[in-house]
Amino acid sequence: MEMLITALFIFILASFVGFEIIAKVPPTLHTPLMSGANAVSGITLVGALICAGHHESTALAAILGVAAIIFAAINVVGGFMVTDRMLKMFKKKD
Repeated sequence: MEMLITALFIFILASFVGFEIIAKVPPTLHTPLMSGANAVSGITLVGALICAGHHESTALAAILGVAAIIFAAINVVGGFMVTDRMLKMFKKKD
């Protein structure tokens, strides 16, 4: 029970700190920040694939791994779409 409370406390603290950091970023830096987050999501995707496909993982670990794969893949694809849209804004019009 103590481990659960500690993990929950860390999760809530990380959520609060993450929200405060992102809220303070000026709009001009959001897209470069998203590109960096996209790279981190790629690393998360690899870790989730390893977790879900490990032969000794429990059913819970496999389910959480599949959920992490889905969410990280959505984040990676969305990040590429936003970055592509931003780059199109800077191309010269013909």
